[in-house]
Amino acid sequence: MADARVLVTDRAWPDLAVEARVLAEVGAVPFDAPAEDAATLAEHAADAVAILFCWADVPAAVLDAAERCQVVCRYGVGLDNVDLARATELGMVVTNIPDYCADEVAEHALALILALARGIVRYADQTSAGTWVPAGAGQLHRLRGSTLGIVGLGANGQALARRARGLGLRLLGYTTSATPPPAELGVELAGSLDELLAAADVVSLHVPLRESTRNLIGARELALMKPTALLVNTARGGVVDTAALAAALADGAIAGAGLDVLGQEPPDPDDPLLALDNAIVTPHAAFYSEESVEDLRVRTARAAAAVLAGRVPQNVVNPQVLGSARARLDYAAASGEPA
Repeated sequence: MADARVLVTDRAWPDLAVEARVLAEVGAVPFDAPAEDAATLAEHAADAVAILFCWADVPAAVLDAAERCQVVCRYGVGLDNVDLARATELGMVVTNIPDYCADEVAEHALALILALARGIVRYADQTSAGTWVPAGAGQLHRLRGSTLGIVGLGANGQALARRARGLGLRLLGYTTSATPPPAELGVELAGSLDELLAAADVVSLHVPLRESTRNLIGARELALMKPTALLVNTARGGVVDTAALAAALADGAIAGAGLDVLGQEPPDPDDPLLALDNAIVTPHAAFYSEESVEDLRVRTARAAAAVLAGRVPQNVVNPQVLGSARARLDYAAASGEPA
């Protein structure tokens, strides 16, 4: 694998020093794509033995052009921006980091909940403008004893549940997973999403973006929520119909929303959500801490390095490739233990 090239489609950090250090162990060198459009990525993927991607789309056209590529590694959790079916057909292993930044996302969701519940942004705006009115944020309600509805009980949802218990919140969860959350979390399971939405004072979303979850929260679902309820989304923008949400917030159908993700990022400057004083929007930053980014870079690069060294990586999302006739590496002869 001497001088093997690893394409990095996009990144949110200033250099590739961490990736270079990890990949050097297997004689590979990372390089940046000069742009994120499919044509440019396809051109530069042609001689890449691995692809590391963050937010950039990796469609079939890019994968088809990557004739030497053995592994495609996501910097993060979601896989809605890679053609997983095509990668599998081509014999490429695809990996992600499913438990990445659970602490940070839970902390960010909780921060949005607290900021909304206590009117923090409204108060700060008012005091900056010279207004000093203790009741100026409108009607606020005590969180203790209220119901937090957690939609999706994977790593992020469970991390939020652990933190929310300390605030005295009743925890109500909804999941389509056959595996229930650990009993010690104290999460009561709702029989349906509708049941959770009707009962919760705060709804926090922690589901991946799939066809089954696209616009999971739309006009009908928002109408089920209490007019005093809050909605928080640190999952994927496409999980919420943002036009319906903006209308619900403007009409007072729900009390407020905290959003770290939007359907379009960055949003248009005239996006109505940005003008609402009962909405808090942050720039898809829930993942971020210095520690989480370092961890993400190391683990993603290690997944690529493992494959390039002939080993099975951790967190393979298309395990049917392993040992198949289509695989671009002989996994039947590789170690069966994830590296």
